[in-house]
Amino acid sequence: MIHMSVDDVARATGAEVLLPGSVDVAGEVVIDSRLAAPGGLFVAFAGERVDGNAYLGAAARLGAAAVVASAEPAPEALAEARERGCAVLRAEGDDCEEFLLRLARAWREAHPDWLVVAVTGSVGKTTTKEMLAAAFGSQRRCHATRGNLNNLIGGPLTVLSAPDDTEVLVCELGMNHPHEIERLAAACQPALAAITNVGTSHIGILGSRENIARAKAEIVSGMRALGELPRTLALTSSCDYTPFIEEGFARPAGVEVVRVGAAPADAVRAESVSLDDEGRPTARVLCSDGWSREVTLSVPGRAAVDDLLLAVALVWRAGLDRDVALDAVAAMTATSMRLDVREAPCGARVIDDSYNAAPASMASSLDVLAQMACPGRRVAVLGEMGELGGEAVRLHGYVGAYAAAKGVDLLVLIGGELADAMAEAARTMGLSEDRVERLATVEDAVRVIAPVLGAGDLVLVKASRAAGLDGFVRGVLQR
Repeated sequence: MIHMSVDDVARATGAEVLLPGSVDVAGEVVIDSRLAAPGGLFVAFAGERVDGNAYLGAAARLGAAAVVASAEPAPEALAEARERGCAVLRAEGDDCEEFLLRLARAWREAHPDWLVVAVTGSVGKTTTKEMLAAAFGSQRRCHATRGNLNNLIGGPLTVLSAPDDTEVLVCELGMNHPHEIERLAAACQPALAAITNVGTSHIGILGSRENIARAKAEIVSGMRALGELPRTLALTSSCDYTPFIEEGFARPAGVEVVRVGAAPADAVRAESVSLDDEGRPTARVLCSDGWSREVTLSVPGRAAVDDLLLAVALVWRAGLDRDVALDAVAAMTATSMRLDVREAPCGARVIDDSYNAAPASMASSLDVLAQMACPGRRVAVLGEMGELGGEAVRLHGYVGAYAAAKGVDLLVLIGGELADAMAEAARTMGLSEDRVERLATVEDAVRVIAPVLGAGDLVLVKASRAAGLDGFVRGVLQR
């Protein structure tokens, strides 16, 4: 919730005041007119399917203190706003994205005492964000990114929704193109940050893993010290691009680096990592100052341990109690559609990891499928991955081959040519024809696969969000 005068909003963003209004903005910033509330601010994006400018008057009727247009407002909208005492602004260049980023930066700069913690990376950033929120929230008033609102719209909305009394703000920063993390980091200005890893997500847009590493390293450009707390970036020692980021970006910018992992020289490391029958990891976490603690996570998969180490490193750097923080992280539940194990009426267990996918996260989830106890069949239901460009066929082939190597009992592949690439690679690696099922749509998969699942089966469901495999999960759980 922000509180600013209309003139201050205009000064911070470069927006033109078309109608001054009668009250200050003191409420939520929203981009859906249906969510507009008394005192709030509605920003009208001109989307491909819905033009928010058509709802300026509706937001005014709901009590918004101000509305921001991205086109010339209709006369009736101006009349409605004037009658209600609602201010009308027009975003500079009609760019509502930039408007939000500038407004978020102004709100952040109005709270110089906030400790902002940011996380980015190809895989695991949402889990790491949730761990950071739990860890810092165990000891401070913490506000964090909701769900996956980590892009150039969701990022500033996270900052703008932070209450005045926030002590720690945890921001997840996502990207599809160069300079997006740079813009997000400038808006939230973190003192502490983490990069989980550098994978192949968005390689079709960025062209190479080195370019992906450069994009992730943009987080350094927006970092700001908080009093005596120096800017600190936590990196995983197992990532092959960690030296590139540390030596090429962090150190030249004067940002301290903390490495975490399994190497003896790591400041925070994990030893004696084991997985139980549900795939939940137990590890002893050690810090270079002699502190150590064993912890069992509720989030399945070995990859969650590295996410935990990043959280521990930043909690330690902030001077908080690591034992209390680990207790809070251990009590976390799985994030919706991210390795969320659910019981189906047929008796099968479904590992719902349908939110998103990249080659590395596909492999990690297949590891979980192989490691969990399973009296029945191990079934992998996989869809296609997006934004891999010219590498798409090769990387999908790797996933199919990896699934075959993990010895799944049934591999269900949904989609088109890229699903074909996974199927061909799986067969080449020796997975027999009767263990590979190719289906064109999610509806086909529900019709063909759901009826044959039974008690004891363990079913992994994973793909990029656009593949819609959450529909398969619903189909199985509703039978």
